[in-house]
Amino acid sequence: MTIKVCVGSSCHLKGSYEVIEAFKEVLKKYDVEDLVDLQASFCLGHCAKGVTVLCEGDEPAAKGPQVETCPEGFILHNVNAQNAEELFATEIYPKLNLN
Repeated sequence: MTIKVCVGSSCHLKGSYEVIEAFKEVLKKYDVEDLVDLQASFCLGHCAKGVTVLCEGDEPAAKGPQVETCPEGFILHNVNAQNAEELFATEIYPKLNLN
């Protein structure tokens, strides 16, 4: 799975660098660094919705208030360093089909 964290101007100001660092730690903690390609992406077009993360290739595990489906997969809105692990655990990790 590919995870793209928006680093456009608005998301950069809202902490996208901290989100990338948090996801790096989470991927290491869950031992899935080889299964997830973490990338930075220029503007994903959801500037008013906080730091945006695009998860390519699948639909979300659950559709919470911060989740939106899209043709490429699904988008997580308002991601920050404090909620990155929770969003990973509930929305992304189940889609890795490790069971």
